[in-house]
Amino acid sequence: MSKSGESDAIRSANTLRERVELNRFYNWFLLGGNRFVVTGLLAVVVFGTFVAVSTVVVPSLEVAIRSADTVETMFSTMIGTVITGTTLVVTISQLVISQENGPLGDQRQRMSDAMDFRTYATELFETAPEADPAAFLGQLLEANRRRADALEERLADNDDEDLREEVGELLDSLRNNTETALSQLEGAQFGTFEVVGAALDYNYSWKIYQIERLTDTFADSLDEGDREAFRELETALTMFGPAREHIKTLYFQWELIDLSRYILYAAVPALVVAGTMLAFVGAETFAGAMLGVPTVTWVVGVAFTVTLVPFLLFLTYILRIVVVAKYTLAIGPFVLRQSFSE
Repeated sequence: MSKSGESDAIRSANTLRERVELNRFYNWFLLGGNRFVVTGLLAVVVFGTFVAVSTVVVPSLEVAIRSADTVETMFSTMIGTVITGTTLVVTISQLVISQENGPLGDQRQRMSDAMDFRTYATELFETAPEADPAAFLGQLLEANRRRADALEERLADNDDEDLREEVGELLDSLRNNTETALSQLEGAQFGTFEVVGAALDYNYSWKIYQIERLTDTFADSLDEGDREAFRELETALTMFGPAREHIKTLYFQWELIDLSRYILYAAVPALVVAGTMLAFVGAETFAGAMLGVPTVTWVVGVAFTVTLVPFLLFLTYILRIVVVAKYTLAIGPFVLRQSFSE
C-alpha cells in the first residue's frame, strides 16, 4: 500500500457513464441518443400502450365512443394542452433570447471577459486558441497532457518511490481520459451533444483534487521545481472548468432555441389532427377491424400520439438538459459523485 493508502482511488473511469454507473440504454436515452429518435421511440411506446389498453379494458374504446363523447372530450382537451404548451415554449425562447440583450456596457464587459480568457488560453497553449469550441477543448486537453508529461519527467529522479508510483498512476489516468475525450471531439461540431459529452467525460475536478492531495501528502519529498510542475498542471486543469461551463451554457441556449422551433413545427400538425378528430370522427366514422383490433381504435391511437409529439419532444430535450446540469453543478475540485475503476 502507498504512503497515503489511497493509490487504489487515484484512477477513475474515463467516461461519465462509467463514473455514475449508467447502463448503455439509459445513457443513450438520457444523453447520447438523437432527440428525434428518442421522441419516436416514446411515441411508439405511447401508441402501443394506448392500443393495448384500449382493447383489453372493459368496455373497450369502441364501445366507449358509441356510448359517450369520448373523442370530443379527449381531443378538445388536447387542443387546449397543445396551445398552452406552445405558449410556454415561446416564453422559454424569449427568456433565452433576453439573456443576449443588454446595454452597450454589459456587452462590452462580456467581450472583455471573453478576450481575457483567450489571452490566458494563449499563454497556456503557446499558440492562438481555436475559434471552434470542439477544437478549443482539444487544445486544452493537449495542454493538460503536455504538462502531465513535464511533471512525470520532472519527478523521474525523485527518491520517493511512493510519490512516483502515485503520480504515475494519476498521470496514466489523465492520459487515458484525455485520449477518450479527444477521440469524441474528433470531427464533432458545436450544436451536437458530442462536444458537451466529451467535456463531461473529462473529470478534471478529480484530477485537481488528487494534485492537491499529493502535493500535501508528499510535501517533504518535493523541491520548488517539483511544486512548480504540479502548479502548472493544476493551472491547465483549472482552465478546463470555466471553458466547459461556458460551452455548456452556450449548448443549453442552442438546445432550447432548437427545441422551441421543433415544438412550434410539431404543434401545427398536432392541432390539425386534434381539430379533425374533434370535428369529423365519431362512432360510425370507421367501421370494421384490422389485425383483430377495431379500426377506430387504430385511428384514435395514431391521432392521440400525434397530438402528444410536441410534449414528447419537450420531454426528451429537457431530460438531457437537466441530466447534464445535474452532473455539472460543481466547478473546481468538488466531486459530487465519483466511482473508480480498478
